[in-house]
Amino acid sequence: MIKKLMALLIALTTAFTLAACGNDNSQDGHGGSASKIAENEDFNQADVDFATEMIQHHAQALSMVDLIEGKQVSPELTALAEQIRMAQGPEIETLVDWLQDWSQPVPETMRDHANAHGDGDMEMDSDMPGMMSAEEMEALGAAQGPAFERMWLEMMIEHHEGAIEMAKAEKDDGEFADAVELADTIITAQDDEIGQMKTMLGS
Repeated sequence: MIKKLMALLIALTTAFTLAACGNDNSQDGHGGSASKIAENEDFNQADVDFATEMIQHHAQALSMVDLIEGKQVSPELTALAEQIRMAQGPEIETLVDWLQDWSQPVPETMRDHANAHGDGDMEMDSDMPGMMSAEEMEALGAAQGPAFERMWLEMMIEHHEGAIEMAKAEKDDGEFADAVELADTIITAQDDEIGQMKTMLGS
């Protein structure tokens, strides 16, 4: 009788252990997300291109924000730059997560290069709308005072217009619902910021 009870207890313990292990695997945050995308969510090349290019595009905008440090600029520009940082930093993280979940390469950006090597000197994809050239970024960094502020606003307006163009292409061609939703958010937010910047320029 005792042997039978012991055998029953061992069998029950083994069953509970296996069930617990199964629950641990299914509750893994990242693994669960990747599994959901693979099984339930569709994405296409337009989604991959959007994520890949917008990471680089946002990174340049944040590099422009970084250039404000140490400059004499208006409180309005400081507030706008922080608004851009708070929006686009998390968006980059989201885009990186999608590429990783889709087993796609994550691009190196000029901002990554600057953090690793002490400068932002790397080839930039000039095919993306609104992207500044290395020479334009260098000129912006060298500017001071009101000239810097005006140049920054003019360049960021152009940069935002390019991001909106890219986001509209994603809305037209993308399949991944979250990416299309993010594209819509980018269009709305950056169009509003363009209006702010034009007001600041007095145009």
